[in-house]
Amino acid sequence: MTATAPPKAASGRPDSLRLLLNNTLATAGLIVLGVIVLIALAAPILPLPDPNVTAPADRLLPVGTPGHLLGTDALGRDMLSRLIWGSQISLAVGVAAMLIAAFFGSLIGLVAGYARGRVDNILMRGIDMMQAFPYILLALAIVAVLGPGLLNALYAIAVINIPFFARNVRGVAIGYARREFVDAARLSGKSHAQILFGEILPNVMPVIVIAMSTTVGWMILETAGLSFLGLGAQPPQADLGSMLGEGRKILFTSPHVSVIPGLTIFAVVMSINLLGDGVRDVLDPRLRSGALARPGARTKVDRDDVPAQPAASDTDVLQVRDLRTEFRIGSSVYKAVGGIDLDIRQGECVGLVGESGSGKSVSAMSIMGLVPTPPGAIRGGAAYLKGEDLFAADDERIRGLRGNAVSHVFQDPLSTLHPLFSVGDQLIEAIRVHQPLGRAAARDKAIDLLKRVRIPNPEERLKAYPHELSGGIRQRICIAMALANDATLLIADEPTTALDVTVQAQVLSLLDKLRREHSTAILFITHDFGVVSAICDRIAVMYAGRIVETGPTAEILASPAHPYTSKLIDCVPVLGQPERRLDAIAGRPPVVNNLPPGCAFAERCPKAEDDCRTAPVPMFARGPERAVRCLHPMDDTDADT
Repeated sequence: MTATAPPKAASGRPDSLRLLLNNTLATAGLIVLGVIVLIALAAPILPLPDPNVTAPADRLLPVGTPGHLLGTDALGRDMLSRLIWGSQISLAVGVAAMLIAAFFGSLIGLVAGYARGRVDNILMRGIDMMQAFPYILLALAIVAVLGPGLLNALYAIAVINIPFFARNVRGVAIGYARREFVDAARLSGKSHAQILFGEILPNVMPVIVIAMSTTVGWMILETAGLSFLGLGAQPPQADLGSMLGEGRKILFTSPHVSVIPGLTIFAVVMSINLLGDGVRDVLDPRLRSGALARPGARTKVDRDDVPAQPAASDTDVLQVRDLRTEFRIGSSVYKAVGGIDLDIRQGECVGLVGESGSGKSVSAMSIMGLVPTPPGAIRGGAAYLKGEDLFAADDERIRGLRGNAVSHVFQDPLSTLHPLFSVGDQLIEAIRVHQPLGRAAARDKAIDLLKRVRIPNPEERLKAYPHELSGGIRQRICIAMALANDATLLIADEPTTALDVTVQAQVLSLLDKLRREHSTAILFITHDFGVVSAICDRIAVMYAGRIVETGPTAEILASPAHPYTSKLIDCVPVLGQPERRLDAIAGRPPVVNNLPPGCAFAERCPKAEDDCRTAPVPMFARGPERAVRCLHPMDDTDADT
């Protein structure tokens, strides 16, 4: 009997419209702008009088006059008709000017950012010359040369906004022009035009769209300003700016003639700007991922109950009980950590092992509240650092513990270190944040730290920037920063993955030596059992957000109890055993927003039976320090085969 595949779950990520409507101000802007645009587009079919027909006998009629809902102007022309037709003209001119400025400005920015060198200098110096003049004076000069008129005002507004697009696009294009995918396209034989418009432009397009959505309102306002001065729309043609200019002379006697177009300009510009902010959020990749707000400085803790604090001894550094961390993305809930227990003693190194996506890093970051909220949140459990409940501590206390009692070493040292500050500045800052030392004393301690992690010529290394150092030296510097304040607990999140084998061995030896000399507890996150065997005293194997086996390293490596642990060990080559078969684990881990009711590994497990799929599997003790989450654990015969 073949098992039927479960129906594909709908994506919980919000679509563009839903993300836009989540922004209340952007929604209000969309509604107001939509109403104005619809009314303006419907002008030809609405029962409106001719906006240019004068009626001196009906001049300056007040608002609410029968037949003239918004009154009349100084020549007796209907204000409502002129307002609707004028809005159509102002919107059309503003959008047209925006498109012209976006096209030429983006083209200049793309070419300058991609070509660099002399082409970049020539183009950008021309842009600098345009920006040397106040934009409104430049617009007035252009109109003065071309002559008054709405079309000439459009050209003037478009020209003075070209530098805005050019500079924004150039700055982004420079970053993409030296990326690996552009080098690959060049090596494949693509022309400069194909690379520019096929590779770089799609990546720059969000910046262009954001710039367009946020500047069209100002272009409408600038066009209205020229018309207000008599340089835009010419009589009898009306746009919002010319209507405002015509009413300024009678502002005190008939204020409605100027107030009504002024309020319309305000409504149009504000609605476009609010909508532009919403468009920016829609194009923000992080917000598109489902987080409908920007993350805070600490993970949100929203737990219904607190587990009873376990008995702690003087050697217990960290005790984690029933930790549950979830990500809410749209309508989906991803249970990244589904309730784990973990203990680390003083001077002990515990390895947290599992495939990518098993929840190792999220578990480690949850301890000190480093998971971004939203979309992440701690939904249950507790983490006790020497008996103190970290989830109950206030933000000030957590800031004091970060980098002090608890330090992190992350996988990529180049992204961890700040590229614009020297190594010395960053080390000294890490020391002085938590210790009342002067800069000279902190510098001396930084030199001692570099010596501790075996970096040669430490005085000169302090002056170097991260990009000037090798990967191994950068990782040693990150370890030195983690040890700057004599941390009680060091969380190392795959610190050797990006390093070559020789440097990896040196870093592992360094961590092992430092924790033995200073009795530092280490939580070492990895997916490599070869690394685990070199440094860890105990192992916790993690799968689909839960720990499935734990125990002393030597015992687990010799006789794994969980089939998943056995499969992970089988993936590691052993020196001196060339005939040993390396087996990949069949299938893929389950998605944590749709976990099965029973064992999460059952679909990939060769020993799974029907009872494995019916109900959650608890942890079973297999000795003083060993436990396994399995109904049919491995035995010695299974391990041998």
